[in-house]
Amino acid sequence: MSERKRICRWNRLVLGVLLVAASPAYGAAPHAHTVEVDGHPLRVWEKAPAAPRSTMLLIHGRTWSSRPDFDLQVPGEARSLMDGLVGQGTRALAVDLRGYGETPRDTTGWLTPRRAADDVIGVLAWLERTGGAPVHLFGWSYGALVAQLVAQARPDLVAGLILFGYPLRPGIDVDPPNAADAPPRLDTTAAAAAADFILPEAATAATVESFVAAALAADPVRADWRDLAEWRLLDPALVTVPVLLLEAFHDPLARDDQHAALFTALGTDDKAWVVIPGGAHAAFLEAPRGYFLRQVDAFVHR
Repeated sequence: MSERKRICRWNRLVLGVLLVAASPAYGAAPHAHTVEVDGHPLRVWEKAPAAPRSTMLLIHGRTWSSRPDFDLQVPGEARSLMDGLVGQGTRALAVDLRGYGETPRDTTGWLTPRRAADDVIGVLAWLERTGGAPVHLFGWSYGALVAQLVAQARPDLVAGLILFGYPLRPGIDVDPPNAADAPPRLDTTAAAAAADFILPEAATAATVESFVAAALAADPVRADWRDLAEWRLLDPALVTVPVLLLEAFHDPLARDDQHAALFTALGTDDKAWVVIPGGAHAAFLEAPRGYFLRQVDAFVHR
């Protein structure tokens, strides 16, 4: 490496450290909000830079809540998606859906796709009332399906839609034969927490260990979903806001054919489909984290 390149690289590193250090939220515990939607309290977590350029609401996946997914703290490593967004100038918020993290179940004990989407709409309406709009919506795995339902129903509340780890083909009935009357409330396991880290070279042992510990602490009991036939409401033609579709190359849940059908049918001409190399279903916690964040930044701040 030439001396000039070495100096430029060092300067970029120093600048990145200074930008991170200038943000009071980086690496710190998030601020906790309680937002009531239809009489039910939802926990919403927030980290923000001093002068936000944008606002983003993150929706977690099927098994784990927002803190382990989006604000993972690993000693000696930068892994928090929320911290990464703050470093780009984005006010980052994440909602715990009913039965996840610090949001209690409702009296039914179940969560449904429509209920999840309505709760996110309620959080977006709260952000609009408190001056947080417009909001980019980020959904991971099941959260991507919820985010799409929200964008279909209330495009006026969504500045842009980011879908990652999209696990289903739109319109398919994935409901099992009627779920039990009572939610099973099964204990979560360390094996389940580590299951998304399928590439040994993509995530450090410290990342996996930290995620397992954080996930089991935040979500000791598995949340229960029913009425999954409501995913039939997914209709990409009804999505009219800008869309960034992210797919990790090694993600077993996000298939090219599913993504092609979704991308082709989207009802917006402002759309991009990016494949993240070297990562799997948890790519933003793995080696491609920097690449992942650059794609998000380019979309949100274009």
